[in-house]
Amino acid sequence: MRILQLHSDFIEYKLVKKEIAYAEKAEKKEEMFKDILVLFTCIEKNDNEEIAKEAVNEVKEFLKKIKLNKILIYPYAHLSNNLAKPRDALEILKFMEDYAKKLGIETYRSPFGWNKAFSVKIKSHPLAEQFKIFYPEAKREKISKALEAEEKIKSSWFILSPEGELIPIEKFDFSKHKNLEKFVNYEISKSRIVQQFPPHVSLMKKLGIADYEPGSDPGNMRWYPKGRLIKSLIEEWVTENVINYGGMEVETPIMYDLQHPALSDYLNRFPARQYIVSSEDKELFLRFSACFGQFLMVKDFQISYKNLPLRIYELTKYSFRREKSGEIVGLRRLRAFTMPDVHAICKDLEQAKEEMIKRFDLSISVLSGIGLKKEDYELGIRFTREFYENNKEFIHLLVKKFGKPALVEIWEEKFFYFVLKWEFNFVDNLAKASALSTDQIDVENGKRYGIEFIDEDGKKKHPIILHCSPSGAIERCIYALLEKAYREEKEGKVPSLPLWLSPTQVRIIPVSDKYLENALKICRIIEENKIRVDVDDRNETVEKKIRDAELEWIPYILVFGEKESKSKKVSVRKREEGRIEEMEINSLISEIKERIKNMPFKLLSLSKLVSERPQLT
Repeated sequence: MRILQLHSDFIEYKLVKKEIAYAEKAEKKEEMFKDILVLFTCIEKNDNEEIAKEAVNEVKEFLKKIKLNKILIYPYAHLSNNLAKPRDALEILKFMEDYAKKLGIETYRSPFGWNKAFSVKIKSHPLAEQFKIFYPEAKREKISKALEAEEKIKSSWFILSPEGELIPIEKFDFSKHKNLEKFVNYEISKSRIVQQFPPHVSLMKKLGIADYEPGSDPGNMRWYPKGRLIKSLIEEWVTENVINYGGMEVETPIMYDLQHPALSDYLNRFPARQYIVSSEDKELFLRFSACFGQFLMVKDFQISYKNLPLRIYELTKYSFRREKSGEIVGLRRLRAFTMPDVHAICKDLEQAKEEMIKRFDLSISVLSGIGLKKEDYELGIRFTREFYENNKEFIHLLVKKFGKPALVEIWEEKFFYFVLKWEFNFVDNLAKASALSTDQIDVENGKRYGIEFIDEDGKKKHPIILHCSPSGAIERCIYALLEKAYREEKEGKVPSLPLWLSPTQVRIIPVSDKYLENALKICRIIEENKIRVDVDDRNETVEKKIRDAELEWIPYILVFGEKESKSKKVSVRKREEGRIEEMEINSLISEIKERIKNMPFKLLSLSKLVSERPQLT
C-alpha cells in the first residue's frame, strides 16, 4: 500500500467519467473539504486488512500531532504499477474507511474507479507532505520470537549514578540532566515511529552526502561522492582502531540458510526482522550482523585457553534489518547499513568482564575521533536482576568510567542470549534516541554454535562471547554528526563537520581567469600534503563563490588575486572562527595538519575544478 499524505487547506474534486467497469455508483457532483488530511491511496497486490489497520493507526497518531481529526481517503492508482485487482482494492478501501470511523476519525472517501478533476491547496508546514509505503508482513520479513517477546517484556527502570546509587526514575532529579531525561522518555515509551523529518535529512541532501533511492526498498540509501568519502573515512578509522586493539579482520557471506539449526535457533533469540530470499530449494535470510559468519568460522578453529580472548572483526557491508516503514527516516534508522562488528571469545565471565572494560574505553575513543564526545550521548545498560546481584561492582565501574548517570533497565528473567548489554545513545533534535556503540555478554551462542576451546585442565569448554560495535552503524555516526551540527547552529555556533571528515578542506577562489594557473599551482602544493583542496573556476562573482563555499561548510577559503600574486601570503577565510587571516601557504598547511593529526586521509573523487562537477538536482 502506498499513501501520499497531504495536510490540506482544502481539496475539491468532481467526477468526470468511469475509468473501469468496476467503478462505484456515484453522482457526478463537485465535492469540497476544508482543513483535512488527504490520503491519496494506492492498493497493491497482496495488501490486506492488517496493512490497512497499520496505515490507519499511523494516520491516527499523525492526526494527534497536527491536532486534526478529519481525513479523505482518495483512491489513486498512479503511485504504483503493482496494482491489486479492482474488487480487492475496493474492499480494502472500504475496510480502511470503516476502521478509521471506528477509531473516531471523521472519515470521507471519494468514489473508486472514476477519473476525477481535482484542486488541492497544501499547508506550508514541514509535515504537510509525506509519502508512505506499507508492506504485508508475510511477504517481506521473518519476525523472531525474541522480537515478539521484547514487546511483552516487563522491565524495571532506574538511574544508576557514577557513585553506584540505583535510583528509581520517578525519584531522580533530571534538572541537570535534560538530555538523559529525553533518552529516558524515549526508551520507556517504546515508540519508534517518526512523525516528521529530523534536521539531518535536509542537511544530508543540501551537503550532497546522501539521499533516498526511489528505485530500491525504503531504508536503502544512495551515497554521493562526498558522502561516500565521509563514510569510507569513518570506516577506515574504526577498522584501524579495532585492529590496534587486536581484532583479526575477516569477511563472511551476507546471506545464510534459514533452516541451519544453529542459525534458525539464534534468529529467534535476537530481536530483529529479517529479509528473506529464495534460492533454488532454500530460503535464505540476509544477515543483520556479522555474528553468523564469524561464529561458523570460529567453530572450525582449534582454540586453546592461551589464545583467549580471541578477537575477530568484520566491517559488514551491508547488514540488513526489516525495520518498520514508519520508523525509517534519513540515516537514523535504515534497512541496509554498514556495521563494524567485533566479537571477543572469552574463557569465562571474569575474562569477559575485563575485556568489556577495554572495549568500553575503545568505543569512547572511537566516537571521540569521529567527533562525538561524552556530552553528546547517554549511557544505557540492560541486564537481568540475577546478573546485577552477582556483578554489581562491575556494572558500577562502567558507569563510573562514563562519568555521568546512566539509564538502567532490569529484566526479571533472561529473554535473549545476553545477560548484559550497554549502549551509547545519541539523542537528536526531535528527542529520538539512537544507539551508537554497544557491547553484550552472550552466554548462549558458544554452545549453540559448537564453539569450543581446550582449558588448562585439558577439557573442552564453551566460551563466553562479547558482541561489540565500537561505533555503531557508520551511517548513524554521520546522522549524529549532522544533528549535532544543526543543534550547534541553533546555539549560535557555526555548523561544521570535523576537519578530517570535510570533503573539501580548502577551496581556492581565483578572482578571475587571469589567476587560475597560479591557483592551480597552490592547489597542487596543498594536495601534496594530503589535504583535500579544489578550485572554484566557475564564471560567477567572487561573492557568490564565497557564499557557496560557506554553504558547503568548507573550513578554509582562499581568495587569490592581484595582491596574493605579488605576496608570499594568501587571504584565508577561516569559516569556523568567522575571520580572515593573511597566511603563508606553509603555515596554512601546518595548521591543517596539526588539526588533522593522524586521522585517515582519502582523496575526494571529484574534479579539482568546481566547474567540471555535475550538479545535483
